[in-house]
Amino acid sequence: MELNSKISEEIAVLATINPVSQGAGTATSGWVSVSTYHRFLALIQTGVLGASATVDAKIQQAVDSSGTSAKDVTGKALTQLVKASNDNNQALINLRVDELDTANGFDYIQLSVTVGTAASLISAALLATCRFDPASGSNQAGVVQVVG
Repeated sequence: MELNSKISEEIAVLATINPVSQGAGTATSGWVSVSTYHRFLALIQTGVLGASATVDAKIQQAVDSSGTSAKDVTGKALTQLVKASNDNNQALINLRVDELDTANGFDYIQLSVTVGTAASLISAALLATCRFDPASGSNQAGVVQVVG
């Protein structure tokens, strides 16, 4: 990272789970190729959780953009967030490309967030640092402004 660069030039927004009142069930980002990235960061945010609700999040890997042979990335899941202590919280999951099963062709990842028991407010983003600058050129279409 250069001292004169902007963080938005170093980090790309690859995929999101837009803010939603998610009922009991799973929301996922799209599958993203890891080929041009070094490191990833999943940002999971909770709003007010429903009565007795739980939130789980993990990063999964697959061999293509359709999710073929999808499996969890070992060690890349949150400790469950719960209504009693996790309203309006954030959690982070770090991932490096070398932690994926790329030797067996697992070159795609997605973020998965599961809400249990009761509808809860959630959102999430999958961020990455690029092999080539600027990373901002890799932002998903939903990024409509970057203010310098």
